[in-house]
Amino acid sequence: MNAERKRFLAITGTTASGKTDLSLAIAKVHPVEIISMDSRQVYLGMDIGTDKVEPTAREAVPHHGLDLVRPDQRYSAGHFGRDVREWVAQIEGRGALPTLVGGTGFFLRAVTDPIFAEPRLDETRLRALRAYLAGQTPESLARFVTALDPDRAEVAIAGGPQRMSRTIEVALLSGVALSRWHRDAPVEAIGLPGVVLVLDLPKDEMDRRIDDRVDRMIERGLVAEVQGLLDAGYVVTDPGMSGTGYREIAAYVSGDTALDDAIEDIRRNTRRYARRQLTWFRNQLPISATRIDAMQPLDTQVDLALEAMSDAGIATPMTDSQSGR
Repeated sequence: MNAERKRFLAITGTTASGKTDLSLAIAKVHPVEIISMDSRQVYLGMDIGTDKVEPTAREAVPHHGLDLVRPDQRYSAGHFGRDVREWVAQIEGRGALPTLVGGTGFFLRAVTDPIFAEPRLDETRLRALRAYLAGQTPESLARFVTALDPDRAEVAIAGGPQRMSRTIEVALLSGVALSRWHRDAPVEAIGLPGVVLVLDLPKDEMDRRIDDRVDRMIERGLVAEVQGLLDAGYVVTDPGMSGTGYREIAAYVSGDTALDDAIEDIRRNTRRYARRQLTWFRNQLPISATRIDAMQPLDTQVDLALEAMSDAGIATPMTDSQSGR
């Protein structure tokens, strides 16, 4: 057993791996409060396309990290790390286990291995620069990133327009490349120790679940959700609206593509994102992370999760299957 007290449980994995179902099942046998570890679920008014947990589940189990900012605002991994440290302390004070649930690897890293204290950037210049960058193509942003911060270029370009823009902003307005801030600046806090669970799926099953999820989103009203956000004045270059599902449906709403083509684009782009998640989990998660086969029955997954928690020194109740009943 690791003598260091574990402060949280994290359940991660690719899109559609069953993270939410497992967290809610654990909540039935262990007192937890859930912290969303999803970079898209922080946005107000973006419920269907981010697959937020249903209101009934939120009523049954306290949730944090949802609906924090408007779609035109940024919410960084560093901001998430600061918020989580506060939530963890509050949840512990209520006698529950903080449980991080989501697939945004950089958010998990901000908790276990906090980054530097972010530099202060002039707000007036930042707004003007963001307005300029919002009008640039991904190819143009990639050229800027490669010139300004070549050490970070591969990661930033893979992360899409939002991460590329952030890399450019820091380099231009602070005068120091973001990769250098990461490398040389002191961290803003000590990392929190926790138990990390990773849900594994075969790629063909992952793709099948992604396709099913996209179909459900359309049935639940994703088109109307995107139309409402556009009517409210948000645009596809806003940080929230640039996410998969929203930009493709926005193209349909604007008449640039057919609905069937937009849906297929969502499926394809979500599968690509899931494969990037797999790469990150393979290379960046701690070696102590416990991998759980997400094809197993849910009660078996719960038993394995409780076993990992117990091994790490987190007192857990005995489930029926563990007690032989």
